[in-house]
Amino acid sequence: MPDRPLRVLLDGTPLLGDRTGIGRYTASLAEELASRSDVDTRIVAFTLRGWRRLRHVLPHGARARGTPVAARLLRKAWLRSSFPPVELFAGLTDVVHGTNFVLPRALRAAGVLTIHDLAFLDAPEELPPSDRELPELVRQGAAQARVICTPTAAVADAVAERLSVPREKVEVTPLGVDAAWFTGRPPSDEMRARLRLPSEYLLFVGAAGPRKGLDWLLKAHAADPSLPPVVLAGPGPAWVSGRAQHTGYLSEVDLRNVVAGASALVLPSRDEGFGLPVLEALACDVPVVCTDIPALREISGGYTRLVPYHDVEALTEALGQAVTEPRVASMSVERRAHAAGFTWRRCADATVAAYRRAAAK
Repeated sequence: MPDRPLRVLLDGTPLLGDRTGIGRYTASLAEELASRSDVDTRIVAFTLRGWRRLRHVLPHGARARGTPVAARLLRKAWLRSSFPPVELFAGLTDVVHGTNFVLPRALRAAGVLTIHDLAFLDAPEELPPSDRELPELVRQGAAQARVICTPTAAVADAVAERLSVPREKVEVTPLGVDAAWFTGRPPSDEMRARLRLPSEYLLFVGAAGPRKGLDWLLKAHAADPSLPPVVLAGPGPAWVSGRAQHTGYLSEVDLRNVVAGASALVLPSRDEGFGLPVLEALACDVPVVCTDIPALREISGGYTRLVPYHDVEALTEALGQAVTEPRVASMSVERRAHAAGFTWRRCADATVAAYRRAAAK
């Protein structure tokens, strides 16, 4: 490769709107890439009306590009052909990175695709109407990409097997934990009043959906009246019902405080590609209960209580153990040290290595 910086075009569409897991991944990766001298980062948003907002949410050093075509029309076109190529809107680039399952079609640029999980294959009936074509788009993108990135080895193995791509084509690029999580503090009295938080609570963080196991969590919670109330934090309207409540979407600052104040964090998912809330809770020294599935086993490092999916009795018991767990200094240090091993710099280093590998082919 020439001595000039590697030109990378990143799909920044997940940066727009409320940021859930993929939005936070894209934002943190973009910030790391923009700080590097060996990468020239441009970011494109595939949205007809909203792309102008992109320039207001980019890290310093990254440049915005937009597409005068609606994303749904681009997807339909890309299902049938490689036209229009992304260079038509964003200019020449060495690498184009699809950060959110879909690989933008390119004329000459090397394609890198991030596949976060395979839930769209496991339960396609749960996809919204706008994503009905996603399984075929991902299959095509996986075949065309020179390198595929996944957040865990568990997802990498599943991608190779179920999308019929060589395992050596897949690079694991684990997500990171922002340093601010290690100094998280419980909510102030003012925040507790504003969010109507109880003094003690179990916490779920994420967007609600069938694969998140919230029905299982609520059944297990109801089985033991001595457990603290359960708080759900994520997109959607706020509500309170009995011993459960939903806060609505929280800013990153508010979310850190809410996680730091929890008696335990619960992630009862049927499927996860990574499970970032688990590591963020460990960074706050908050006990974690989560489902015993490959990706969560991989990232938790033995520092969480793992429960078989949909076992109500086991989840109830694990929640009770978590909230009564004695705080031991040595365990706190180990939990935080494990979480500290996951950094966005490490994620960016692995991703840039994937870019260089793709561009060299």
